[in-house]
Order: sequence, then C-alpha cells, then structure tokens
Amino acid sequence: MNPYVICTDSACDMSETILRDWEVGSASLRFRFEGEPEEYNNNELPAAAFYQKMRAGGVAKTSAVNVEDFKNLFAPYLENGTDILYLGFSSGISTTYNSARLAAQELAPAYPDRKILTVDTLAASAGVGLLIYLAVQQKKTGASIETVAQYVTDLRLKLCHWFTVDDLQYLKRGGRVSPTAAFVGGVLGIKPVMHVDNEGKLIPMSKVRGRRAALQAMADQYGQLVDPSIQAPVYISHGDCMQDVELLKKMLKEQYNADVEVVSDVGPVIGAHSGPGTLALFFVGKER
Repeated sequence: MNPYVICTDSACDMSETILRDWEVGSASLRFRFEGEPEEYNNNELPAAAFYQKMRAGGVAKTSAVNVEDFKNLFAPYLENGTDILYLGFSSGISTTYNSARLAAQELAPAYPDRKILTVDTLAASAGVGLLIYLAVQQKKTGASIETVAQYVTDLRLKLCHWFTVDDLQYLKRGGRVSPTAAFVGGVLGIKPVMHVDNEGKLIPMSKVRGRRAALQAMADQYGQLVDPSIQAPVYISHGDCMQDVELLKKMLKEQYNADVEVVSDVGPVIGAHSGPGTLALFFVGKER
C-alpha cells in the first residue's frame, strides 16, 4: 500500500497546530475587508480581532481556494510518491471542493502512478474538522486510502451541524433571510436555529426567542439525534462568544452527560457570512 496524506482546506476551522498534529495538509480560503487592499489567508488574522472589526462595521468579502492553489498543495506530495485524500468544504456552500477536484484531474496525467481521491464532506466549519479527525483515526489503524475515503463518504450524512447566530443582519447580507425577517428578528430577539442539510447547504430549521432558548434547542437536537453506538467526539465552534460556549457545554453535560472535546473558532471566511456570536455544535447522529 502506497503512503498517503489527508488534505483539507481552511474552512474546516481547525487550527494550524491541530492540523500539524494530525499530519493533515491544508489550502487556505481568503478574505478582505471592503475598502482595504490587503487580502488575508483564513488564519492570518486572529479570530477575536476579525470579529472586533466586524462589530465596528467592517464588511468582509471572501474567496474560495482556486485550482492553482490546490495544485501547489498537492504537487509536492505527489513528487515524493505520496497519494492524496482530500476532504473538502461543502460544495453546497463554496466552489472550493470543485477547485480541488479540477486540480486533481489536471495533475493526474503527470503522476500516473499516484492516487488523488477527493471527497465532498457536505460539511462546514468544525463539522469538516470532526470528519477529518475520524478519518485520521482510521488511517492510524492502517486503513487504505480507498477505505478511508469510503468511510467518510458513508459517515458524512450522519454528521450533524446545528448553528445559531446572534445577529440576523449578517445572514441578510448573504440572502439567507429577508430584510423584513432580519428587522423583525432584531426587534423581537428572534434567533434562528439552522443546520446543514444532506446537500451540504445551510438552511433554517426553527426560530426561538432569545439566545438561551437557541442554545437549548441545539442541545435538544443532540439529545434527539446522537448515535451512541458510534464513538465520536463532540465539537463546538464559535464566533468570539466563549461565554455561550460554556453555557452550551454545561447544558450538554448536565442534560445528556455529553463532553465537548474540541472548541474552535469559526474562522473569518465562514464568520464573514454568519457574524460575531455564531455558535455551532457538531456530532455524529443517526441522521443529519
């Protein structure tokens, strides 16, 4: 069996330290603020500083990883005789996965003895990160690249994503809620509870009044959907709202005896569309 490496992109919202520990390669999505010339990789500006700038009125624009960036990521591994398994950001949200797929097709003729497998995780943020972690554990057991690719493909529609946001104005900008809904929600304190569906798209599922109720709704989804037969950790990602992270962790522990193993930042590229105060819960369930 040839050696292989797992690769991803920065929309997994795992830190560079974690990805290095997992021996996972990554390409970065990018962002910039309107009216400013500087473009950043997803990890070049600390999340707290990014959200502070958003709260001050900054509007961030994002861009996917392009084909050339992926070719630059993949080629050194291929030159060294290493096969590649890419686990990417949902194609229902970004063109990043398609860029990786095209890069693999373009590189294949130059490396006929190498394998480049790509899997659309249909996941976002630390949901991708959780699938990568589970894939890394499979790889450590000696599983082949094909086996791990199939494992992730089979598991991805059991990967549950539950999100809420603090301010509907950011979703309004992206066309995910209407201007009227954003205005009324702001006046009445309405908070959406959303998830990522089987097509990898972020969709609203319910509306509750107040932040605590939104967190409770997310915890309740864990209680209803979690699959105890699958040994998998629980992850949380957040947009600069650690106090709410601690409250959600407490709810999960006290009500469902669930421990959260990883807390990560919602990175700037995703946070640009969801805003400060985004909170997301990820776990393996019976279904999405």
